[in-house]
Amino acid sequence: MKSMIGVINLDHELDVLSELTYFRCGAAVPFAGRYRLIDFVMSNMMHSGVEDIALFVRRKYRSLLDHLGEGGPWDLDRKRGGLFILPPDWNDPSDVSIGEMQHIYNNLDFFERGPAPHIVYSGSQHLGSVDFCAAYEYHIQQGADVTLIYSTPEELLPEHRPCVRLDVAEDGRVTDIHHEQDNRNIYMEMFIMEKNLFLQLVNQCIAHQESHVFRDAIQKNRHKLKIAAYQHTGYHAVINSLESYYRNSLELLNPDTFHALFDPQPVLTKIKYEVPAKYLEGAQVNHSLVANGCQIDGQVENSILFRGVKVKEGARIHNSIIMQKCVIEEGVVLENVILDKDVRITAGIKLQGDVRKPYVVAKDTVI
Repeated sequence: MKSMIGVINLDHELDVLSELTYFRCGAAVPFAGRYRLIDFVMSNMMHSGVEDIALFVRRKYRSLLDHLGEGGPWDLDRKRGGLFILPPDWNDPSDVSIGEMQHIYNNLDFFERGPAPHIVYSGSQHLGSVDFCAAYEYHIQQGADVTLIYSTPEELLPEHRPCVRLDVAEDGRVTDIHHEQDNRNIYMEMFIMEKNLFLQLVNQCIAHQESHVFRDAIQKNRHKLKIAAYQHTGYHAVINSLESYYRNSLELLNPDTFHALFDPQPVLTKIKYEVPAKYLEGAQVNHSLVANGCQIDGQVENSILFRGVKVKEGARIHNSIIMQKCVIEEGVVLENVILDKDVRITAGIKLQGDVRKPYVVAKDTVI
């Protein structure tokens, strides 16, 4: 869709996933056996025809750069347009912007060069197959200044507590923006806005030393702007804590949940060529996701194994997430555990966490 340029802003997303974000930003955390959290919003934009995407990053982004490359899997490795990974430029002595506004001020040429008249703006912590084309059509139909995308979960969960809530009138207008905990209209940190209006509001924020795009440009001006709300009715998960990451990951073992996330449209990710998973004589695998390249000679139940994991004879894995190229040696017992990449658990070790708080091992660790 040539009507929108994409902005994925990671600046305000804190590294809240414990050991999983020691060495990477949250958007680069592996998810669902072969993906990263960034893949979901990238795929949504790609399927909506967004051809120019700016990624605003500030820290711990080496892993993210390695994963995204030039944007090939999302058809963004183009001669014109495509993927732009944009750290803030600290070398302008006239720059008085702070916080998220620095990214926009220091990369005004991205906005000015792009021919699209609208912006679709998102973070990476809200997962779902969001149709930005439908949201854009709704935005135009409503004649709105800005359209906020929200979801209404059947049950409020702990990860919803820090989320912004919306009061939505019958005609689709947003009448208030707040944090009242009993409101189930969860703002998904995604919005659509006309580009010139967006830049105008940003300039006003910079002039007043304000730092946060949504809070200062939209929420503070909610009585001046015509704000519409577009409801996303499909799968929606919020990954803003280790507990939400663990629970939402294992919920994908339910086929209905898995298909709700992956069936409407494919989620694209960095391509890696691996041999198929190999199940040896002692393998017993039940109710699990096993990626290619794994070699299993032990018991795996209700767990997720990423690419290239080796589970040796007599090892038992239950309710756990084992990331890429981990080695689980003979007789190991893992229950309610998350192992980051390239972890080796030596023979006979037993690690057990709680279903409400899993035991986490940082990458490249040997136990």
